[in-house]
Amino acid sequence: MARPSVAEMLSEGSPEKGEAMKGLKGVNSKDPFLIQYQSSELKVASEFLTTWLPFLSRDLCQHCTKKLSKRILSLHSEDAEPSNSDANATPSTSSDMVLVLNEICDDNCEVSSTASSKDEPNGWSEPKPEASISGVTGNSPSVETPTPRMSWADMAQEDELVEVEEQQREATKHMVDLNSSTRELRVSKVVEKPKLSRDEREYIRFMNVKRKKDFICLERVGGKFVNILEGLELHTGIFSAAEQKRIVNYVYMLQGMGQKRELRERTYTEPPKWKRGKRRVTIQFGCCYNYATDKNGNPPGILQDEVVDPIPHLFKVMIRRLIGWHVIPPTCVPDSCIVNIYEEGDYIPPHIDNHDFVRPFCTVSFLSECNVVFGSNLKVVGAGEFGGSIAIPLPVGSVLVLNGNGADVAKHCVPAVPTKRISITFRRMDESKRPMGYAPEPDLQGIEPLSYEAEKVKISSPRSDRHTRKQLVRRGGKTEARGVIDSYERQEPEPRYSNRTRRVTANERRTKLSLGS
Repeated sequence: MARPSVAEMLSEGSPEKGEAMKGLKGVNSKDPFLIQYQSSELKVASEFLTTWLPFLSRDLCQHCTKKLSKRILSLHSEDAEPSNSDANATPSTSSDMVLVLNEICDDNCEVSSTASSKDEPNGWSEPKPEASISGVTGNSPSVETPTPRMSWADMAQEDELVEVEEQQREATKHMVDLNSSTRELRVSKVVEKPKLSRDEREYIRFMNVKRKKDFICLERVGGKFVNILEGLELHTGIFSAAEQKRIVNYVYMLQGMGQKRELRERTYTEPPKWKRGKRRVTIQFGCCYNYATDKNGNPPGILQDEVVDPIPHLFKVMIRRLIGWHVIPPTCVPDSCIVNIYEEGDYIPPHIDNHDFVRPFCTVSFLSECNVVFGSNLKVVGAGEFGGSIAIPLPVGSVLVLNGNGADVAKHCVPAVPTKRISITFRRMDESKRPMGYAPEPDLQGIEPLSYEAEKVKISSPRSDRHTRKQLVRRGGKTEARGVIDSYERQEPEPRYSNRTRRVTANERRTKLSLGS
């Protein structure tokens, strides 16, 4: 005989209804432990425990699970018993909680009767999304998922709004503590954590950027061996995932504007759909670059009599980030950029960037990782296939800086990409090659890189006062004060990475052994 569910017990006319509700009400009114709490606090505790009931009732028998669910319901049972006039009305929050707890009890009992579950190795599966307090179906409005936070201090001027929203959410959060000795349940507010300022967050991200500057590839050039990758740098961690998403969406918006002819004629170039390979979608800002000799006889290089759209504001913010975070020197601030949108199979043949642009310049990669092949003598193997001395992978969001031999001695190319890719190349024009009527961008003047000296940026620790007190360190009989910022002061100015490790020779080992003896 099937046992009656909690919902059936609470249905109108059921003989078990009075007994169940009487039990719940009796626990709430007679328990001296619950009298000291307000109704709102009990409601929060009931909702919290209802959410955690699948975990709390794991491996319990049917009777214990049912008893535990009733005890949780008793915390907020004053609204559980509907009046006679509201018999046909929509169930209240407590009734919805009863249904949720009933489903969990049923699921738990089924799991207990089975030796193991096919879904989970421990015989218990997660509750379905609809079995939650916030997901009750009916006329109640749906809860919107919060948008992902963009933590770019310069680009997204939304930090203030986000911080206000977080403070409001923190003010409404509660925490439930269970004392193991007295078994007392207390509902209290969560202590708000101290917030870092915008400059502090930016400095922490800046110090965590990974920089690789030790690329080595020796080739014989002009009768002697030369490191053709000298001057090449790869920076990762410059742009966060949220920042990359915003940049990519902005590029798609520019592509749509170009397709609608809302950009200047030479700004946007899209090849016919049947022409793929080395022909890709390009969007140029700041200057018009001619890739090959055109029908008017103009050689490859900057067309000084052609006009394109100026650099968009979002790309100016990217330039300020690149200068401020020591990716490009402030003496070579880019004044032009080109966006490349690759489809699957598109590629760039071997080349050296035109000297109408000064060195260094950089390329930022988005959407997918790809390889860039370097070599003083690259070979074309097939359509989109090239042979070279070394292939360097470009992670998503990375910045590749080309300078020295890496820009002028070694050629580089991009083989056919396996999936869609976007790259943005920032370059500075030679002053003698700038287009007619060129005017410097006011937003790109006077940019100063961040300082590696931590004392110029006051980092406030979120720890308590006992952690922020200065510690006394004794070294050689002297007492020195070491504060929280001491960890930043000990960091190297420019982190470098090398795969080579120093080996200990046999003589050194013998010396150490003799000293030890």
